[in-house]
Amino acid sequence: MLTLRLAAALLLLTGGTAPKLLTWPDLTSRVRPTPDATIPYGTDEFQKVDVWTPAGPGPHRTVLMVHGGCWQSAIADRSLMYWIADDLRRSGYAVWNIDYRGVDRPGGRFDGVFTDTGRAADLLRDHATRYRLDLSRVVAVGHSAGGHLAAWLAARPRLGRGRLTKPANPLPIAHVISLGGLPDLEQALRERQGCGNEPIDKLLLPFPIEDARVTRKQQREFLRDKSIPLMAPIGVPQTLINGDSDRIIPTRFAADYARKMRAAGDQVSVHVIPRQGHVELIAPESAAWAEARRAIAAAFRR
Repeated sequence: MLTLRLAAALLLLTGGTAPKLLTWPDLTSRVRPTPDATIPYGTDEFQKVDVWTPAGPGPHRTVLMVHGGCWQSAIADRSLMYWIADDLRRSGYAVWNIDYRGVDRPGGRFDGVFTDTGRAADLLRDHATRYRLDLSRVVAVGHSAGGHLAAWLAARPRLGRGRLTKPANPLPIAHVISLGGLPDLEQALRERQGCGNEPIDKLLLPFPIEDARVTRKQQREFLRDKSIPLMAPIGVPQTLINGDSDRIIPTRFAADYARKMRAAGDQVSVHVIPRQGHVELIAPESAAWAEARRAIAAAFRR
């Protein structure tokens, strides 16, 4: 595990040169792998789950995967995760790669993102037998905004203190691996990050932000069931993997989040990978994804 100080030292040792980072076209222009099945759970084009199953009889270790894109469907959908989903399939894991209506889609604003994410996760139970999926230990992997949603899925048993209703039987998550995630919405609203505040406002408020003055107390009430530190302790181990050159989600968000969650009693480890950006976190050949693969394997060995 690399600390921020060590990552900075390594940059100095390499002459202080800025790394050449991957761009989104570097990833998305590649030949796109194909999932084994696609399952709808609603009528919207984004209410779908892709299933990736490895060779062999199973039951297969199962990774629940959540894409990012600043909670907006126009920025990203589940296809952005295809390359690492295929890499996991080749490594013997099954992948349940979910999609959801973003805050920019009809029905996605406010609670819609969370309702979709929960429905898509719980649907896993209905198809476990057909696809030979082992549900005894499900590991959730989320990238960027998906890192927030992966942690939120693990925290669902804590719902009910705010405005969201606790589900009767949420799918248990054994471990969360967040790749450049943004799980602390309160900090994200307060400090500069690549998603900006507008999509977070749409996650939190049932009305346009300009239509009413929201007091700090009211904002915190809306955050209570959606920002992970306000739900802590969630009782699920978390591994945070970040690139030290990430221009979307600065590494300080991971360090600050881990400190808050540990103070509440949760187990959180932070891995900062030198010379890696935001795209590298979901590029199968990268050092960041190699660290994520190790973390996934370790999560299933626990």
